Amino acid sequence: MSPDAPVGHGPAEYNQPLGEGEAEDLLRCICFKTGPPRTVGVELEWLIHDRDHPRTPVPHDRLHAAVAAVRALPLSAALTFEPGGQLELSSRPADSLMACVDAMTTDLAAVRAALDAEDLAPVGFGVDPWHPPHRLLHEPRYDAMEVSLDRSGTAGRAMMCTTASVQVCLDAGEEEPGPLGYGRRWQLSHLLGAVLVATFANSPYQQGRPTGLRSTRQSIWADLDPVRSLAPPGHLAPRDAWATHVLDTPVMCIRGGEGPWAVPEDLTFRDWIRAGAPRPPVRADLDYHISTLFPPVRPRGHLELRMIDAQPGDDGWLVPLAVTTALFDDPEAAETVYRTVKPLAETAGPQSAPRNPLWTGAARDGLADPELRAVADVCFQLAREALPRMGANDAVQEAVANFHDRYVARGRCPADDLSGLLTREAVQAMHAATLRPEPGKKAGS
Repeated sequence: MSPDAPVGHGPAEYNQPLGEGEAEDLLRCICFKTGPPRTVGVELEWLIHDRDHPRTPVPHDRLHAAVAAVRALPLSAALTFEPGGQLELSSRPADSLMACVDAMTTDLAAVRAALDAEDLAPVGFGVDPWHPPHRLLHEPRYDAMEVSLDRSGTAGRAMMCTTASVQVCLDAGEEEPGPLGYGRRWQLSHLLGAVLVATFANSPYQQGRPTGLRSTRQSIWADLDPVRSLAPPGHLAPRDAWATHVLDTPVMCIRGGEGPWAVPEDLTFRDWIRAGAPRPPVRADLDYHISTLFPPVRPRGHLELRMIDAQPGDDGWLVPLAVTTALFDDPEAAETVYRTVKPLAETAGPQSAPRNPLWTGAARDGLADPELRAVADVCFQLAREALPRMGANDAVQEAVANFHDRYVARGRCPADDLSGLLTREAVQAMHAATLRPEPGKKAGS
């Protein structure tokens, strides 16, 4: 069902008033669907720039023509466009890492060709380094989102219009304890997540200026509002923690029919259930409310890991997808990486990610932080050992090995390559090297 669908559409059970206990039970059932990890998915966001003049904003008519061309493609992945015109491809759940890589590689080749015909290119930066936020999509949900997030400052508009990411989606894990158990994977994701922030940081500029951060994107998401982007507190079991967090977070908006949607202040979903006004919430409202929460790891039956900056080059996205999948889904790697990242909990302290010292340091310093560099190095060694066991082909293994040697082993991240980005010569060289696709090249082959 479309997130814009008002009450009255969809299955009948989605439109029955929801009680507080029923909502808690639903959240515990739907947030962690357990079983042996089998599937993997990836969501790729791209900024769309003029291929030859990236600092020149793309006019609306050109972007709309490109959108129409891309929408006409027979893609396997779901295609959406974000409020600032960013393109997002969301893969179907795949039965293996290589099935996911192959499907997305095929779709991306088609998308790049369609954009290239319009003299445009999908660009991998965590934050647009030149352009200020400018919303191109005007729909009720985005209008309401802007009103809600504006109450906390400018981060909301920057998030909506200028950020892009690589999101890795993995099964929640087994019900039983152990390396592949959902409780272990939930804890691992919030410690390893900071390592992924630092390793793949790729957004040191915003509106033409250095920010002093390796991952400005992570800082933007952390600053959205007081609660919406936080992980649940760590002292509760995962199901209880997430259910409590969802119900006690203010709703962003109350969907309606024609006209603008209501944007209440400080109305939690729990309060809305108890008050029943301006109308009683229903199951569809709960599902929509979950989609407006932006923690670094979001349980949607599976786990969405949302902390990785978009990566440079045609195939940069392969590395975070392959490394993350290997560390979570290979039992041997999962056991060792958990022991490796567990000491990071002391650095994190009691505050929730992404506002604790571990996560803020990762966004600021990347792998210049010696603790994160040491952990990242072990993580890449484990991933490189696990990938052959998982059936990864030579191209994927080589991409991971090259990233390890170029960045991790040297205490660097992609952001460190961008120190001269704003010079004309660097812009031209970067786009010539990374944005023009090589004819016939297919990373997954």
